Amino acid sequence: MHYYKRNLGDYAKKTGRLTMLQHGAYTLLIDSCYDREKFPTLEQAIEWTWASTEAEIEAVKFVLSRFFTLGEDGEYVQERILAELLDYHSKADKNKTIAIEREAKRRENRTNRAQVVDESPPNHKPITNNHKPSNTPPDGVSQSVWDDFVKQRKAKKAPVSDTVITKIRNQAEKAGWSLEDALAEICARGWTGFNADWVKEKQTFAQVAADVARTTVPAPANQDAALKEIMADRKKAVPMPAHIRDQINSAFKRD
Repeated sequence: MHYYKRNLGDYAKKTGRLTMLQHGAYTLLIDSCYDREKFPTLEQAIEWTWASTEAEIEAVKFVLSRFFTLGEDGEYVQERILAELLDYHSKADKNKTIAIEREAKRRENRTNRAQVVDESPPNHKPITNNHKPSNTPPDGVSQSVWDDFVKQRKAKKAPVSDTVITKIRNQAEKAGWSLEDALAEICARGWTGFNADWVKEKQTFAQVAADVARTTVPAPANQDAALKEIMADRKKAVPMPAHIRDQINSAFKRD
């Protein structure tokens, strides 16, 4: 029994003349009796209250002699605590009996309940929309990219549904991407979803290279005559003869 009512008025009337040490001994004793649901001998009372000094032991003895009655078996009993413990166990046994009868009645009702036509059997699992995601990828998505995407969503405890794929597809179209490119980007970056704003500044290496070429090298139709001549001479260029290279090296050779 881990709970009991403590009437402060009654306690004050009975213990008004106790010292602080005796108050402590009395409180520890009644708490222990309720918690253990038994009454102590003198040795147990000293042990339960952790009394160690001579003054503490005398306080325990005084409380036992004043507020408890010594029984024939050597235990110190208090009538009020005994009455409350008996009442507690009586109610507990009654509640246990009621619970057992209620459960038996519930089982009987389940057994005798007539099954309605077209009603699912009692152990039939309910049909829900929480089916496992299909292993078949959407149109235009390779199996490898789809498997990686499903695996990543599962690891993040995020469902894979038609609504999710539709949202990603719409954002991919908004960014000018294919659905497969969007799913691959999600896997590569560890994302849960996809948003066009996240990639609007992102270009592939090929796109960047193409843009550089367009902005730095003029188209053949717009090249001037001098540039055409230089490019033509570069195509006709041949490696320098070895004896010419040796003469140049000798001329610039330092002593």
